[in-house]
Amino acid sequence: MMIPMNDTVISAEEVSKQFTLPQTMSRRLRGAPQLAVNALNGVNFTLKRGETLGIVGESGCGKSTLARVLVGLLDCTEGKVMFEGNDIAYLRGNARRSYNRRVQMIFQDPYSSLNPRMTVRQVLTEALHVHRMRPRAEIPGRIAELLDLVRLPDDAADRYPHEFSGGQRQRIGIARALAVEPDVLVADELVSALDVSVQAQVVNLLLQLQEKLHLTVVFVAHDLRLVRHISHRVAVMYLGSILEIGPTEALFSTPRQPYTRALLDAAPELDPTHRTTSVAARGELPSPINLPVGCPFNTRCPFAFDRCFVERPLLTERGPMHRAACHLTDFGLAPAAVPPMQTEAVS
Repeated sequence: MMIPMNDTVISAEEVSKQFTLPQTMSRRLRGAPQLAVNALNGVNFTLKRGETLGIVGESGCGKSTLARVLVGLLDCTEGKVMFEGNDIAYLRGNARRSYNRRVQMIFQDPYSSLNPRMTVRQVLTEALHVHRMRPRAEIPGRIAELLDLVRLPDDAADRYPHEFSGGQRQRIGIARALAVEPDVLVADELVSALDVSVQAQVVNLLLQLQEKLHLTVVFVAHDLRLVRHISHRVAVMYLGSILEIGPTEALFSTPRQPYTRALLDAAPELDPTHRTTSVAARGELPSPINLPVGCPFNTRCPFAFDRCFVERPLLTERGPMHRAACHLTDFGLAPAAVPPMQTEAVS
């Protein structure tokens, strides 16, 4: 699908998010500063109209926090999220309601995000009514259209969430998001709770809806195969930062950051006879309370040298629309050119 590359819908500019921890009595008595979890640390990217941006990384890297910041469920501690040139932190009244309608989120667990006491008809009616999408007389017809759009039968409207399979519930979640006619969908681990066969159906449905409705999509996932299938560009997150971002095939074929390469090396093969024995990276993820000085990946990177421990690398150009944060590339030594990483076997 061809996408316009000159129309920015959403951008993140130095977005940081901290969650302050409760202060213990002993720290109060010692006059120690209050601790905080650094969930996001200076995230920067732009999202073009009609494209899909995949966001990948290990658990705890800040993917879901970023998704919630983009839709306005969480406020930035620092930085800003821009929507069509406006800082969403300053949107009020009708402008804020318009943003909430036009940028919709689909959650990982479709059961917990649906009211178990409401039928599908009531769920969709609520969305249509709150945002005044249709006159009351036209709501039943619109509900039928939405169910057909996500390939659910008409009689699904009068059933409750527990009467559906996981894949069907996720389709209901998609229908609820589409009811308000959004421009942007933020899908947070959309299919991670579903069987593999159902995952393919839901992802293919999302691709068809994107083309039909001209949607812009942020696709948060840990499955690299799905991300490669659905995304135009991919952002690799680590410890609350984007370490690499670029066109999907360029990033998968020529990663420019050691962490990206480690993730790709550890991705499971489709052929069951070629079971991977690699992990995403050696060692443990550092605490987001005490971030490493310099490159956030320096504690686990086998190529780290002196500069990596004192200076934080910036996202810089490594090819057309391809940026990476790595000091190695500053010296003309791309990670793809160095020996393979030593990884630990998976038991």
